[in-house]
Amino acid sequence: MSLQSLALIGNWPVPTASAAVVRADGTVPGTYGPTGHRFPLASVTKPLAAYAALVAYEEGAIELDEPAGPPGSTVRHLLAHTSGLAFDEHRVTAPPGERRLYSNAGFEQLGDHLTKATGIPFAEYLRQAVLAPLGMTATTLAGSPAKDGVSTVEDLVRFAAELQGPRLLDPRTVAEAMTVQFPGTKGVLPGYGHRNPNDWGLGFELRDSKSPHWTGTSSSPRTFGHFGQSGTFLWVDPAAGAACVALTDRAFGPWAVEAWPVFTDAVLAEL
Repeated sequence: MSLQSLALIGNWPVPTASAAVVRADGTVPGTYGPTGHRFPLASVTKPLAAYAALVAYEEGAIELDEPAGPPGSTVRHLLAHTSGLAFDEHRVTAPPGERRLYSNAGFEQLGDHLTKATGIPFAEYLRQAVLAPLGMTATTLAGSPAKDGVSTVEDLVRFAAELQGPRLLDPRTVAEAMTVQFPGTKGVLPGYGHRNPNDWGLGFELRDSKSPHWTGTSSSPRTFGHFGQSGTFLWVDPAAGAACVALTDRAFGPWAVEAWPVFTDAVLAEL
């Protein structure tokens, strides 16, 4: 069975696009485009990095509430974008836990922390802990744990299936990652402006009541995931029992703000 809604991607103003929907049972009811094509993920790298950190937590290499990053910050703060670090600079702009300051620097310090804790370079730890066990052989990280991943829709379907039916992590750990960390924290949702609250889990953005949003108007408040500035996204909607991955080679912008919610609503309606 192939979802007709995926054909809407043909109208997107992008040179190349690929997408897939994966149900909670791991079945794929539809794909679009070259699913084996490797795309830069931009910030869709963050959920992969976060999952590796959660594996390290379950292995006992780190604790979520141990010091990491700037003074007063913890692993949990770094994962939830509340460490106080600036967006792309390794400088502190707020006390930990006070504001949701979306931070690439925070994920880079998280990667450094894991490297020290495990004695394994972060990219290699990610490969051993997440990519290899899931069979994500086309996914690589050469650079920042915040934004330098490269992957395919085929690989990310495996990750989206894992998020819905965890095998690498205890389901309770995954549930914690999808629960609001530091509730009531306000901040900027990249591309969409200030949100109060700006809810986030452990490396995953939570839709909750945010509007407008890059997911659909019909997406459930429990929807979680991430989008990237390279025109990429991955969402999981537990109420729909499905996830969707879309990768493109055009930078995020007004076209995506307009196209993505319409597309997501069509997918959810068809499911």
